[in-house]
Amino acid sequence: MRNLTLLTDLYQLTMGYGFYKHDKHEEEVVFDLFFRKNALITYSIAAGLEQAMEYLLNWRFDDEDIAYLHSLNLFDEGFLEYLKNMKFTGDVYAVREGEPVFPGEPILTIKAPLIQAQFAETALLNIINHQTLIATKSSKICRATQGRGIVMEFGLRRAQGPDAGINGARAAIIGGCSSTSNVIAGQKFNVPVAGTMAHSWVMDYPTEYEAFRAYADSYPNNCLLLVDTYDTLRSGVPNAIKVFKELKAAGYKPKGIRLDSGDLAYLSKKARKMMDDAGFPEAIICVSGDLDERSINSLIQQGAKIDSWGVGTKLITSEDLPALGGVYKLSAVVSKDGTITPKIKLSDNTAKITNPAFKNLYRLYDRENGMAIADLITLRDETVDDTQPLTLFHPVETWKEHEVENFRAEPLLHTIVKGGELVYDFPSLMEIQAFSKSQLAKFWEEYLRLDVPQLYKVDLSTKLHKLKIDMIGAIRKDSKDAHEKSKGNV
Repeated sequence: MRNLTLLTDLYQLTMGYGFYKHDKHEEEVVFDLFFRKNALITYSIAAGLEQAMEYLLNWRFDDEDIAYLHSLNLFDEGFLEYLKNMKFTGDVYAVREGEPVFPGEPILTIKAPLIQAQFAETALLNIINHQTLIATKSSKICRATQGRGIVMEFGLRRAQGPDAGINGARAAIIGGCSSTSNVIAGQKFNVPVAGTMAHSWVMDYPTEYEAFRAYADSYPNNCLLLVDTYDTLRSGVPNAIKVFKELKAAGYKPKGIRLDSGDLAYLSKKARKMMDDAGFPEAIICVSGDLDERSINSLIQQGAKIDSWGVGTKLITSEDLPALGGVYKLSAVVSKDGTITPKIKLSDNTAKITNPAFKNLYRLYDRENGMAIADLITLRDETVDDTQPLTLFHPVETWKEHEVENFRAEPLLHTIVKGGELVYDFPSLMEIQAFSKSQLAKFWEEYLRLDVPQLYKVDLSTKLHKLKIDMIGAIRKDSKDAHEKSKGNV
């Protein structure tokens, strides 16, 4: 494993040094990781937890790291020696990978000594922001197919570097892709890999027909031919059919064709009829070429005859939203006797006011149909009584109320790390994908649709809301009193 300990911003280290110098570094605190909004769609698919924990639990400031930090002339020897021996000793609570999550919800919470919790910020955000973003984009793209064919992740060559390509492929699988073209990701995560030929294969042979025959000879049991190198309908598909007949005569079953350019709706319908008329109705049509959820949705509306979708650039880069924008904020300080003091960040922008305290997160389900009703953020020690009706209200527009009854409350934050030790068994990637699909199935289509989705309710418990309002009021009062006092001293 590469040593990624210094995958951090400098200010994490300079703050850590300040905490150390003022004897605050071992003070226990609580931080929450969450995102404020997702412009792509109302929900996101949580991803990246396994890699985040690999980072968190494998810090090691080796001699090379310490020598580099020493060269910056920012830290004394005592602090550098402290770093050399620093390991993560705290607790981590998080939603499971593949879980649909919503703005404002704590999807990961750390309770640890201040210097450790603060140092973790940059890497956790780097890993979880990226994979959650790609998993969400993948989920949208896969849902856009409406179950008409599988989606293959084809984005490695356009990813922003090797790590983004590898972990982006992982996230794409979580979001619903059936396979990836990325061989190292297939090896690392034990997921299916897929791919056939490029145009260079066809161009290297004297004729398209000879190229197809050579490929069929190499892969008689998995012959999928790229038919748009020269002329899709006049050359590509007829030559493919000719080779398919030869394969069939030899006792093999042709796989199908791939279209990578042109009017995919028109070409797929024409190619489908040509192959059907030639006696190959089981041969599939795969398409690729700058696809995303919008173009896929359009193709389906046009009646395109497509069985599988190879999606690359716009998935692996999340082209229309290149960053998720997750944040990591201090929410509480824990005294030596265990007393928890909530903390809050204020802002003139209401969306940037944080939710204070050590918290929990629940999802409320209708007992009759099993569908999700709303999510509820509570204080950590609160329990949700699902035997009694519960009044939900908008956290800002509090006059908007909704009473729910006959529901069950399911906690979403699970203990991942306790006292610096991993206590959670990570499932396989395909198991995470299956879990994610099962969870999405518990949401009404109104919340998941591509255009103008209904906003899903994420509310605060009465106790948490009161705490937040009281803290805002107290801070505003202190600020006003201090201002009035300063005017009197002028």
